Amino acid sequence: MLLKIARSSLYNRRVSALLTLLTIAISVALLLAVERVRVETRNSFSNTIAGIDLIVGARTGPVQLLLYSVFRIGDATNNIRYATYEEIAKHPQVAFAIPISLGDSHRGFRVIGTTADYFEHFRFGDKRTLEFAAGEPFADLYDAVVGAEVARALGYTLGQQIVVAHGTGRVDITRHDDKPFRIVGILARTGTPVDRSVHVSLQAIEAIHIDWQSGARLPGRAVDAETARTMDLQPKAVTAVFVGLKSRVAAFSIQRQINEFRGEPLLAIMPGITLAQLWSLIGVAENALRLVAACVVVAGILGMITALVTTLNERRREMAILRSLGARPWQIGVLLVIEAAVLTALGAAVGVIVLLLGMVALAPWLASAYGIFIQPFAMGVPELMLVGAVVVFGILAGLVPALMAYSRSLSDGLSIRV
Repeated sequence: MLLKIARSSLYNRRVSALLTLLTIAISVALLLAVERVRVETRNSFSNTIAGIDLIVGARTGPVQLLLYSVFRIGDATNNIRYATYEEIAKHPQVAFAIPISLGDSHRGFRVIGTTADYFEHFRFGDKRTLEFAAGEPFADLYDAVVGAEVARALGYTLGQQIVVAHGTGRVDITRHDDKPFRIVGILARTGTPVDRSVHVSLQAIEAIHIDWQSGARLPGRAVDAETARTMDLQPKAVTAVFVGLKSRVAAFSIQRQINEFRGEPLLAIMPGITLAQLWSLIGVAENALRLVAACVVVAGILGMITALVTTLNERRREMAILRSLGARPWQIGVLLVIEAAVLTALGAAVGVIVLLLGMVALAPWLASAYGIFIQPFAMGVPELMLVGAVVVFGILAGLVPALMAYSRSLSDGLSIRV
């Protein structure tokens, strides 16, 4: 009976009830969105690279080296000599060394110069290997392998020609249009920055810059694509090196040797340790976002309490009639708690639905614009616990108007002057 009365009461006050429900829904959706983006961002960063014991680059900050070499965020302050890379690769404790060269782009996507070892030894997630959705690794000088997101966003297929631009801006201003590349491979989706990268050989990077200096083509000294094939394309420098060791026990020893290298100033970092430093830096921002989202939820619940309390004066006669029909004071209080529980539960449910629909709609944009890969239907236990906590707090909040209604006497309700 109380459920039927609560339903009828909410229907009679459907406008205010709907507004309260929407407030709670938006609050829950915002709270869950912050948590989902936070979790997926951590997962995206954590799963980006695996099986790499050291990352070596020019001496700079550890976090900066991690960001530009792995996540393609920012630019290197300097390169390291190719001879230095060769010396690292020949170290008896090094199982493999993958050089990468950054600095060019294609329609907003980073271009990476590397070797065939990249496709053989690079790992992500739980040490999963790179797989090809179509095609194969580059073999010719002007072959290119594109990531899944590049192919999807630009509609590329095997055999298409692309032109690399100088610099890393989103707009291709200075283009190497005299030396186009042909797509020979499309990588399967990884959920990492690899999906947003174009891969070419180190020799190709040298070839497209052979008639360039200081970011501009040398006037009167143009070298066509075929002539470049006959020239010395030995790389002079690389941006960073991904190092895999034969024994992880030797990681600290090799790291110290590289950091003390006398040939040029180098920095060797361990990805896992540096990633932990990165999270410690942005942990404050994470907590701030969660606090703001929690405050929005509190505001929504306070709004519901305000709406219920505000209507108490209007419902005093209703409460008095229920009392005169035999309802006990505690039943009046339970009625208001039920109304609060229904509003909170429905608001939380609508919030979850709004979140899922929003994630489905925004997931492709977040992936292409920010490299954050969201799994819309991957809500975990923490998110479900947050929804449960909101419902519980909503029910507890319903005790405020319930206690006020409980204290009202029958004579108070019948003595209202109309």
